[in-house]
Amino acid sequence: MIGRGACNRAVRCDIYCGMKHLSAILILVLLLAGCASTPKPKGEPVNRDMLVTGYCKCGKCTNWKHTLFLRRTVVKDGPNEGKKKDVGKTASGKKAKVGTIAADTSKYPMGTVMYIPGYGYGTVEDRGGAIKGDHIDLYFKSHKAALKWGKQQKQVQVWLK
Repeated sequence: MIGRGACNRAVRCDIYCGMKHLSAILILVLLLAGCASTPKPKGEPVNRDMLVTGYCKCGKCTNWKHTLFLRRTVVKDGPNEGKKKDVGKTASGKKAKVGTIAADTSKYPMGTVMYIPGYGYGTVEDRGGAIKGDHIDLYFKSHKAALKWGKQQKQVQVWLK
């Protein structure tokens, strides 16, 4: 007959051993999958002096509002005024995340990789009505962080696609 204390020790050992195996598997998956950030591109970058601003997914930054009727999310103004707006979705169809850059896609096509000092690497996946020429808009998780970034003139490394 096994005593109660022996049973508790066996259960604790099973849980501890299971967690050790789960931790090892998780570490292996992370090592094999790599980082979710934009990888450093190949080739030589072009340096550009750019106006760099910040944005988030809020209505102030991305020009959307809720309608009074049914609380639909629509474009607030401009040529697409009143049309449905998928909040957080970029012009490329991807979900906006840190590392998403809005740019003038006639100058910097979708998929162009950039390195911005103080922000890091990012990829052009979006565009905006006020984003023209050598002006880019960096995605931030919060409106506070986007405002903190503000408006800066930066020397940006660009790997054109």
